[in-house]
Amino acid sequence: MSKDKKKIVNSWNEWDPLKHVIVGKADGTCIPAPEPALDAKVPEDSDMRGKFGPRIKDTVDKANQLLDDFSNMLKKRGIKVDRPTPIDFNQKTSTPDWEAETMFGCMPPRDVLLTVGNEILEATMSYRCRWFEYLCYRPLLKEYYNNDANMKHESAPKPRLTDADYRKDYLSDKIGIQKRLKWTEEKFFVTTEEEPLFDAADVLRFGKDLVVQHGFTTNLKGIDWLKRHYKDHRVHAVNFPGDPYPIHIDATFTPIKEGIIINNPQRRLPKEQRKLFENNGWEIIDAAQPAHNEPPPLCYSSVWLSMNVLVLNPKTVCVEKSEKYQAEQLDKLGMEVIPVELRDAYAFGGGLHCCTADVYREGNLKDYFPKQ
Repeated sequence: MSKDKKKIVNSWNEWDPLKHVIVGKADGTCIPAPEPALDAKVPEDSDMRGKFGPRIKDTVDKANQLLDDFSNMLKKRGIKVDRPTPIDFNQKTSTPDWEAETMFGCMPPRDVLLTVGNEILEATMSYRCRWFEYLCYRPLLKEYYNNDANMKHESAPKPRLTDADYRKDYLSDKIGIQKRLKWTEEKFFVTTEEEPLFDAADVLRFGKDLVVQHGFTTNLKGIDWLKRHYKDHRVHAVNFPGDPYPIHIDATFTPIKEGIIINNPQRRLPKEQRKLFENNGWEIIDAAQPAHNEPPPLCYSSVWLSMNVLVLNPKTVCVEKSEKYQAEQLDKLGMEVIPVELRDAYAFGGGLHCCTADVYREGNLKDYFPKQ
Protein backbone atom coordinates (compact mmCIF):
# COMPACT_ATOMS: atom_id res chain seq x y z
CA MET A 1 0.00 0.00 0.00
CA SER A 2 1.51 3.32 -0.95
CA LYS A 3 1.26 5.87 1.81
CA ASP A 4 -1.66 8.20 1.23
CA LYS A 5 -0.28 11.74 1.26
CA LYS A 6 -3.03 12.95 3.54
CA LYS A 7 -2.62 10.14 6.03
CA ILE A 8 0.29 11.07 8.28
CA VAL A 9 -0.51 9.26 11.54
CA ASN A 10 -1.13 5.50 11.59
CA SER A 11 0.43 2.88 13.88
CA TRP A 12 -1.25 -0.12 15.50
CA ASN A 13 1.60 -2.23 16.83
CA GLU A 14 5.35 -2.37 17.50
CA TRP A 15 6.48 -4.32 14.42
CA ASP A 16 4.68 -3.36 11.19
CA PRO A 17 6.91 -1.59 8.61
CA LEU A 18 8.00 1.78 10.03
CA LYS A 19 7.71 4.71 7.63
CA HIS A 20 7.72 7.84 9.81
CA VAL A 21 9.20 8.34 13.27
CA ILE A 22 10.21 11.01 15.79
CA VAL A 23 13.79 10.68 17.10
CA GLY A 24 14.67 12.61 20.26
CA LYS A 25 17.39 15.17 20.88
CA ALA A 26 19.83 15.52 23.77
CA ASP A 27 20.02 19.36 23.70
CA GLY A 28 19.97 20.91 27.15
CA THR A 29 19.14 17.68 29.00
CA CYS A 30 19.29 18.09 32.78
CA ILE A 31 19.76 15.71 35.65
CA PRO A 32 16.53 16.57 37.48
CA ALA A 33 16.55 17.85 41.04
CA PRO A 34 15.30 15.42 43.71
CA GLU A 35 11.51 15.03 43.84
CA PRO A 36 9.23 12.39 45.35
CA ALA A 37 9.01 9.85 42.51
CA LEU A 38 12.55 10.34 41.28
CA ASP A 39 14.18 9.69 44.60
CA ALA A 40 12.55 6.30 44.58
CA LYS A 41 13.87 5.55 41.14
CA VAL A 42 17.54 6.33 41.70
CA PRO A 43 19.20 3.26 43.22
CA GLU A 44 20.91 3.81 46.58
CA ASP A 45 24.39 3.22 45.18
CA SER A 46 23.92 5.31 42.03
CA ASP A 47 26.25 8.20 41.23
CA MET A 48 23.11 10.16 40.24
CA ARG A 49 22.06 10.70 43.85
CA GLY A 50 22.22 14.30 44.95
CA LYS A 51 23.36 15.67 41.56
CA PHE A 52 21.20 17.89 39.39
CA GLY A 53 21.46 20.54 36.67
CA PRO A 54 22.61 20.55 33.04
CA ARG A 55 24.59 17.60 31.77
CA ILE A 56 28.17 18.21 30.66
CA LYS A 57 28.36 19.68 27.15
CA ASP A 58 30.75 17.02 25.80
CA THR A 59 28.34 14.25 26.80
CA VAL A 60 25.41 16.15 25.23
CA ASP A 61 27.34 16.62 21.98
CA LYS A 62 28.28 12.94 21.88
CA ALA A 63 24.69 11.84 22.52
CA ASN A 64 23.41 14.20 19.82
CA GLN A 65 25.95 12.86 17.35
CA LEU A 66 24.69 9.31 17.98
CA LEU A 67 21.04 10.38 17.69
CA ASP A 68 21.82 12.25 14.44
CA ASP A 69 23.64 9.20 13.05
CA PHE A 70 20.69 6.98 13.99
CA SER A 71 18.28 9.42 12.29
CA ASN A 72 20.41 9.49 9.13
CA MET A 73 20.54 5.69 8.99
CA LEU A 74 16.73 5.55 9.24
CA LYS A 75 16.37 8.17 6.49
CA LYS A 76 18.68 6.14 4.23
CA ARG A 77 16.27 3.24 4.68
CA GLY A 78 13.40 5.39 3.43
CA ILE A 79 11.94 6.30 6.83
CA LYS A 80 10.87 9.90 7.39
CA VAL A 81 12.40 11.31 10.59
CA ASP A 82 11.13 14.29 12.58
CA ARG A 83 12.88 15.83 15.59
CA PRO A 84 11.45 17.63 18.64
CA THR A 85 12.03 21.30 19.47
CA PRO A 86 13.89 21.39 22.81
CA ILE A 87 12.92 24.05 25.35
CA ASP A 88 15.17 25.45 28.09
CA PHE A 89 15.13 22.56 30.56
CA ASN A 90 17.41 24.26 33.05
CA GLN A 91 14.80 26.53 34.56
CA LYS A 92 12.52 26.44 37.55
CA THR A 93 8.99 25.36 36.80
CA SER A 94 5.95 25.47 39.02
CA THR A 95 2.22 24.95 39.28
CA PRO A 96 0.05 26.20 42.18
CA ASP A 97 0.94 22.89 43.93
CA TRP A 98 4.72 22.54 43.56
CA GLU A 99 8.01 23.89 42.28
CA ALA A 100 10.76 21.98 40.46
CA GLU A 101 14.34 23.24 40.15
CA THR A 102 14.89 21.82 36.64
CA MET A 103 13.13 19.88 33.92
CA PHE A 104 14.53 16.79 32.18
CA GLY A 105 14.94 16.75 28.36
CA CYS A 106 13.46 15.42 25.12
CA MET A 107 15.66 12.49 24.18
CA PRO A 108 12.95 9.84 24.83
CA PRO A 109 9.73 10.75 22.94
CA ARG A 110 8.53 7.19 23.62
CA ASP A 111 7.89 8.17 27.25
CA VAL A 112 5.54 11.02 26.35
CA LEU A 113 3.72 10.12 23.13
CA LEU A 114 1.49 7.11 22.48
CA THR A 115 0.35 6.51 18.91
CA VAL A 116 -2.68 4.25 18.53
CA GLY A 117 -4.11 4.20 15.03
CA ASN A 118 -4.61 7.78 13.85
CA GLU A 119 -4.32 9.27 17.34
CA ILE A 120 -1.29 10.57 19.20
CA LEU A 121 -1.90 10.84 22.93
CA GLU A 122 0.24 12.88 25.32
CA ALA A 123 0.70 10.85 28.52
CA THR A 124 0.08 12.37 31.96
CA MET A 125 3.71 11.71 33.05
CA SER A 126 4.35 11.00 36.71
CA TYR A 127 7.38 13.20 37.47
CA ARG A 128 7.14 16.91 38.11
CA CYS A 129 10.32 17.52 36.11
CA ARG A 130 8.59 16.04 33.06
CA TRP A 131 5.26 17.85 33.38
CA PHE A 132 6.07 20.33 30.58
CA GLU A 133 7.96 17.94 28.30
CA TYR A 134 5.03 17.67 25.88
CA LEU A 135 5.83 21.22 24.73
CA CYS A 136 8.85 19.90 22.79
CA TYR A 137 6.52 17.84 20.59
CA ARG A 138 3.74 20.38 20.09
CA PRO A 139 5.22 21.92 16.89
CA LEU A 140 5.24 18.45 15.27
CA LEU A 141 1.78 17.49 16.55
CA LYS A 142 0.41 20.78 15.28
CA GLU A 143 1.91 20.08 11.85
CA TYR A 144 0.42 16.55 11.72
CA TYR A 145 -2.96 17.89 12.86
CA ASN A 146 -2.96 20.63 10.22
CA ASN A 147 -1.98 18.28 7.39
CA ASP A 148 -3.88 15.10 8.24
CA ALA A 149 -7.65 15.56 8.42
CA ASN A 150 -8.10 12.32 10.36
CA MET A 151 -5.31 12.77 12.90
CA LYS A 152 -6.52 13.01 16.49
CA HIS A 153 -4.29 14.89 18.93
CA GLU A 154 -5.25 14.04 22.49
CA SER A 155 -3.83 14.91 25.87
CA ALA A 156 -4.58 12.94 29.01
CA PRO A 157 -5.68 15.00 32.05
CA LYS A 158 -2.66 16.80 33.50
CA PRO A 159 -2.13 15.43 37.00
CA ARG A 160 -1.66 17.76 39.96
CA LEU A 161 1.28 15.69 41.26
CA THR A 162 0.86 16.92 44.82
CA ASP A 163 2.57 15.06 47.67
CA ALA A 164 -0.58 12.90 47.89
CA ASP A 165 0.50 11.21 44.63
CA TYR A 166 3.59 9.67 46.24
CA ARG A 167 4.36 7.44 49.21
CA LYS A 168 6.81 9.16 51.54
CA ASP A 169 7.97 5.86 53.04
CA TYR A 170 9.32 4.75 49.68
CA LEU A 171 12.20 7.20 49.65
CA SER A 172 14.38 5.97 52.47
CA ASP A 173 17.97 4.98 51.70
CA LYS A 174 17.60 2.26 54.30
CA ILE A 175 15.30 0.14 52.15
CA GLY A 176 17.23 -2.79 50.72
CA ILE A 177 16.69 -4.62 47.47
CA GLN A 178 14.85 -7.55 49.10
CA LYS A 179 12.20 -5.27 50.53
CA ARG A 180 11.86 -3.50 47.19
CA LEU A 181 11.33 -6.82 45.40
CA LYS A 182 8.72 -7.78 47.98
CA TRP A 183 6.95 -4.45 47.44
CA THR A 184 6.98 -4.99 43.67
CA GLU A 185 5.45 -8.42 44.14
CA GLU A 186 2.74 -6.88 46.31
CA LYS A 187 2.24 -4.10 43.72
CA PHE A 188 3.12 -1.50 46.32
CA PHE A 189 4.79 1.32 44.40
CA VAL A 190 5.97 4.89 44.95
CA THR A 191 2.91 6.31 43.20
CA THR A 192 -0.46 6.19 44.97
CA GLU A 193 -3.93 5.98 43.42
CA GLU A 194 -4.67 9.66 44.03
CA GLU A 195 -5.29 10.37 40.32
CA PRO A 196 -4.61 8.72 36.93
CA LEU A 197 -0.89 8.55 36.13
CA PHE A 198 0.84 6.87 33.20
CA ASP A 199 3.88 7.24 30.97
CA ALA A 200 3.46 6.19 27.33
CA ALA A 201 6.53 3.93 27.65
CA ASP A 202 4.57 1.60 29.93
CA VAL A 203 2.22 0.73 27.05
CA LEU A 204 2.75 -1.87 24.30
CA ARG A 205 0.43 -2.02 21.30
CA PHE A 206 -0.74 -5.37 19.94
CA GLY A 207 -3.48 -4.26 17.53
CA LYS A 208 -6.78 -4.54 19.40
CA ASP A 209 -4.98 -5.16 22.69
CA LEU A 210 -2.91 -2.74 24.74
CA VAL A 211 -0.62 -4.19 27.39
CA VAL A 212 0.24 -1.76 30.19
CA GLN A 213 2.81 -2.16 32.97
CA HIS A 214 1.60 -1.28 36.45
CA GLY A 215 4.61 0.10 38.34
CA PHE A 216 6.37 3.28 39.45
CA THR A 217 5.25 5.48 36.56
CA THR A 218 1.80 4.05 35.79
CA ASN A 219 -0.84 3.40 38.45
CA LEU A 220 -4.10 1.43 38.29
CA LYS A 221 -6.11 4.63 37.87
CA GLY A 222 -3.93 5.46 34.85
CA ILE A 223 -4.65 2.03 33.38
CA ASP A 224 -8.37 2.53 34.06
CA TRP A 225 -8.22 5.89 32.28
CA LEU A 226 -6.62 4.20 29.25
CA LYS A 227 -9.40 1.56 29.29
CA ARG A 228 -12.07 4.24 29.21
CA HIS A 229 -10.21 6.26 26.56
CA TYR A 230 -9.53 3.36 24.17
CA LYS A 231 -13.06 1.95 24.20
CA ASP A 232 -12.52 -0.23 21.12
CA HIS A 233 -9.42 -1.84 22.62
CA ARG A 234 -8.87 -4.40 25.34
CA VAL A 235 -6.45 -3.04 27.93
CA HIS A 236 -4.48 -5.48 30.10
CA ALA A 237 -2.47 -4.62 33.21
CA VAL A 238 0.78 -6.58 33.62
CA ASN A 239 3.48 -6.52 36.27
CA PHE A 240 6.91 -8.06 36.62
CA PRO A 241 7.72 -9.13 40.19
CA GLY A 242 11.49 -9.43 39.60
CA ASP A 243 11.96 -5.70 38.92
CA PRO A 244 12.73 -3.57 41.99
CA TYR A 245 12.37 -0.37 39.91
CA PRO A 246 9.48 -1.07 37.51
CA ILE A 247 9.64 1.89 35.15
CA HIS A 248 8.71 1.56 31.47
CA ILE A 249 8.23 -1.79 29.81
CA ASP A 250 10.80 -1.83 26.99
CA ALA A 251 13.71 -3.31 28.99
CA THR A 252 11.42 -6.04 30.32
CA PHE A 253 8.97 -7.22 27.67
CA THR A 254 9.48 -6.58 23.95
CA PRO A 255 7.46 -7.91 21.00
CA ILE A 256 9.79 -8.60 18.06
CA LYS A 257 7.22 -9.60 15.45
CA GLU A 258 3.79 -11.20 15.37
CA GLY A 259 3.95 -14.28 17.62
CA ILE A 260 7.28 -13.63 19.41
CA ILE A 261 8.10 -11.63 22.55
CA ILE A 262 11.42 -11.46 24.37
CA ASN A 263 11.11 -11.21 28.16
CA ASN A 264 13.78 -10.18 30.65
CA PRO A 265 14.71 -13.47 32.44
CA GLN A 266 15.07 -11.61 35.75
CA ARG A 267 11.56 -10.18 35.42
CA ARG A 268 9.41 -12.91 33.96
CA LEU A 269 5.74 -12.26 33.27
CA PRO A 270 3.73 -14.10 35.97
CA LYS A 271 2.12 -17.38 34.92
CA GLU A 272 -1.45 -16.11 35.19
CA GLN A 273 -0.70 -13.15 32.90
CA ARG A 274 1.03 -15.34 30.28
CA LYS A 275 -2.26 -17.00 29.31
CA LEU A 276 -3.34 -14.15 27.02
CA PHE A 277 -0.26 -14.76 24.88
CA GLU A 278 0.09 -18.53 25.15
CA ASN A 279 -3.60 -19.23 24.44
CA ASN A 280 -3.18 -17.37 21.17
CA GLY A 281 -0.03 -19.16 20.04
CA TRP A 282 2.48 -16.46 21.00
CA GLU A 283 5.91 -17.49 22.23
CA ILE A 284 7.53 -15.66 25.16
CA ILE A 285 11.27 -16.34 25.21
CA ASP A 286 14.00 -15.20 27.60
CA ALA A 287 15.97 -12.27 26.23
CA ALA A 288 19.71 -12.76 25.77
CA GLN A 289 22.03 -11.54 28.51
CA PRO A 290 23.27 -7.93 28.31
CA ALA A 291 26.86 -7.45 27.10
CA HIS A 292 27.62 -5.06 29.99
CA ASN A 293 27.68 -5.53 33.77
CA GLU A 294 27.10 -1.85 34.52
CA PRO A 295 25.00 0.88 32.92
CA PRO A 296 26.94 3.91 31.59
CA PRO A 297 27.78 6.73 34.08
CA LEU A 298 24.88 8.90 35.29
CA CYS A 299 22.35 6.59 33.65
CA TYR A 300 18.96 5.86 35.22
CA SER A 301 18.35 2.61 33.41
CA SER A 302 19.54 -0.93 34.00
CA VAL A 303 21.91 -2.99 31.83
CA TRP A 304 18.77 -4.48 30.27
CA LEU A 305 18.56 -1.60 27.81
CA SER A 306 20.19 -4.36 25.73
CA MET A 307 16.67 -5.53 24.83
CA ASN A 308 15.38 -2.01 24.18
CA VAL A 309 15.41 -2.54 20.42
CA LEU A 310 13.58 -0.80 17.58
CA VAL A 311 11.78 -3.07 15.14
CA LEU A 312 11.74 -1.53 11.65
CA ASN A 313 9.61 -4.31 10.13
CA PRO A 314 8.92 -8.00 10.92
CA LYS A 315 12.30 -8.98 9.42
CA THR A 316 14.52 -6.06 10.52
CA VAL A 317 15.53 -4.81 13.95
CA CYS A 318 17.94 -2.17 15.32
CA VAL A 319 20.09 -3.34 18.24
CA GLU A 320 22.69 -1.32 20.14
CA LYS A 321 26.06 -2.01 18.55
CA SER A 322 27.80 -3.36 21.66
CA GLU A 323 24.94 -5.73 22.59
CA LYS A 324 26.34 -8.76 20.79
CA TYR A 325 24.31 -11.42 22.64
CA GLN A 326 21.00 -9.70 21.93
CA ALA A 327 22.02 -9.28 18.28
CA GLU A 328 22.93 -12.99 18.02
CA GLN A 329 19.60 -14.04 19.50
CA LEU A 330 17.58 -11.91 17.07
CA ASP A 331 19.73 -13.08 14.18
CA LYS A 332 18.89 -16.69 15.12
CA LEU A 333 15.21 -15.74 15.14
CA GLY A 334 15.60 -14.86 11.46
CA MET A 335 15.85 -11.07 11.78
CA GLU A 336 18.25 -8.82 9.90
CA VAL A 337 20.05 -7.01 12.73
CA ILE A 338 21.21 -3.42 12.20
CA PRO A 339 23.84 -2.47 14.79
CA VAL A 340 23.37 1.11 16.01
CA GLU A 341 25.80 2.85 18.34
CA LEU A 342 23.79 4.50 21.11
CA ARG A 343 25.29 3.50 24.45
CA ASP A 344 26.73 6.96 25.11
CA ALA A 345 23.22 8.40 24.77
CA TYR A 346 21.56 5.94 27.20
CA ALA A 347 21.94 8.34 30.13
CA PHE A 348 19.78 10.90 28.32
CA GLY A 349 16.66 8.77 28.50
CA GLY A 350 17.19 5.20 27.35
CA GLY A 351 17.74 2.94 24.37
CA LEU A 352 16.74 2.64 20.72
CA HIS A 353 13.02 2.28 21.34
CA CYS A 354 12.96 4.98 24.04
CA CYS A 355 14.47 7.61 21.77
CA THR A 356 11.74 7.19 19.16
CA ALA A 357 7.98 7.59 18.83
CA ASP A 358 6.01 6.09 15.96
CA VAL A 359 4.14 8.38 13.60
CA TYR A 360 3.37 5.97 10.77
CA ARG A 361 3.66 2.21 10.36
CA GLU A 362 2.04 0.40 7.47
CA GLY A 363 -0.77 -1.99 8.31
CA ASN A 364 -4.22 -1.96 9.84
CA LEU A 365 -5.91 -2.77 13.12
CA LYS A 366 -5.84 -6.54 13.73
CA ASP A 367 -6.89 -8.87 16.52
CA TYR A 368 -3.81 -10.86 17.58
CA PHE A 369 -5.46 -12.38 20.68
CA PRO A 370 -8.92 -13.63 19.62
CA LYS A 371 -9.01 -16.22 22.44
CA GLN A 372 -9.65 -14.37 25.70
